[in-house]
Amino acid sequence: MGENGSGKSTLLRIIAGVDLPDDGEVTVSAAGGIGYLGQTLDLPGDPTVQQAIDAVLAELRALERGMRRAAEEQDLTLYGELLTAFEARDGYEADARVDKAMHGLGLAGIERPRRLSTLSGGEQARLGLACVLAASPEILLLDEPTNHLDEAALTWLENRLRAHKGTVVAISHDRTFLDRVATTIIEIDGGTTTRFGSGYSGFLTDKAAARQRWEQAYAAWREEIDQVKEFAATTARRIAPGREMKDNNKMAYDRNAGRVQSSVASRVRQAQERLRRLEADPVPRPPKPMRFSGTFSGTGTTLDHGELRLEPGDQLLITGPNGAGKSTLLAAIAARAGQQAGYLAQEVAFDPDRTVLDTYGGDPDALLATGLFRPEALHLKVGALSEGQRRRLALARLLAGEHDLLLLDEPTNHLSLALVEELEQALRDYQGTLVVVTHDRALRRRFTGKEISLPC
Repeated sequence: MGENGSGKSTLLRIIAGVDLPDDGEVTVSAAGGIGYLGQTLDLPGDPTVQQAIDAVLAELRALERGMRRAAEEQDLTLYGELLTAFEARDGYEADARVDKAMHGLGLAGIERPRRLSTLSGGEQARLGLACVLAASPEILLLDEPTNHLDEAALTWLENRLRAHKGTVVAISHDRTFLDRVATTIIEIDGGTTTRFGSGYSGFLTDKAAARQRWEQAYAAWREEIDQVKEFAATTARRIAPGREMKDNNKMAYDRNAGRVQSSVASRVRQAQERLRRLEADPVPRPPKPMRFSGTFSGTGTTLDHGELRLEPGDQLLITGPNGAGKSTLLAAIAARAGQQAGYLAQEVAFDPDRTVLDTYGGDPDALLATGLFRPEALHLKVGALSEGQRRRLALARLLAGEHDLLLLDEPTNHLSLALVEELEQALRDYQGTLVVVTHDRALRRRFTGKEISLPC
């Protein structure tokens, strides 16, 4: 897992052998073969569904042909080796597994002679997944396998992957999928990888602990900075310039005062050097917890839109299949609400030639305090941002305003999972009126407000 553009898909393609690394070596040991989700539909011409299936089962088909040749040539040693490999992958059940997978993924009605070009994008993706699973390779490499799946298909897939006897490497932003399937999380961030060994729940626990350590380290750094500054400012004043001279011994008095002043000056210089080192190696300020602001006066505006009525403080979840009109409904509510609403659309149009900071339109320190952007990104052109970065920019603008009504269309799309968890907490703490459209199963499951489902 990781931000969009962090290299997850590239890494998976390199493991699959589809792409070559610019540097380093890749070693993959998989006697039972590798199945890569993207390979099924990458076929020349306009193949049929059956041809797509045969392409993915090519290794098993080749083993079958080899077994027939070895039997004809009475090469029992070769036949035994091929048979062992074939049975290890349960080759005799391969076609039955195709049927089972297509049924489980909602493709039971698609006939084998049908051309791939006649299938929708979602159907092609599900067919690719069904074929890779049916091939039953030792290693499964799956890039966003939960896309385009309904609830029944998701449950089937999760059960199928938990039962897989080999290794599964999946890229996913689906928190429920990760919670149910993943035993290990590898996070890619800034070109580095971090391994979390207790699944998604362990990832969240470790992230929370890391955040607490960061806050403690920053507080300790700030405290030491303040102490050193105070020491440097007050140490020189500890000499009482008008203290009484003993025995009228001016020479001794001056000599002792000189030694004290020299000692004080040395301690001040040490403090200043310590301060310089502390400030040269600062602990970055942790981002503030995400928070949506509003007036929350308790006398918010009641909003009517057809049969939908929103009272102040309502929390509403809108669900329904693709094409049911969820986004259209949310946009219509936003148009009626006008400036009082904070509206996060699925696709936000920004001027690609403006910088991140200009588009944000506020104090750079306020933007950095959100933790959504690093300092070096503030002057990037919006046109050069990834989808995830553009989504964070839209979210930052929403956080900067005060809104008693929030209208959020797929708010967790293209965000890192750590940020998604923080966003969900901010929504739980929000006191205004909230309307959310989402396919995020974890967000839907935890939502405590009212829910309406739009029909097809």
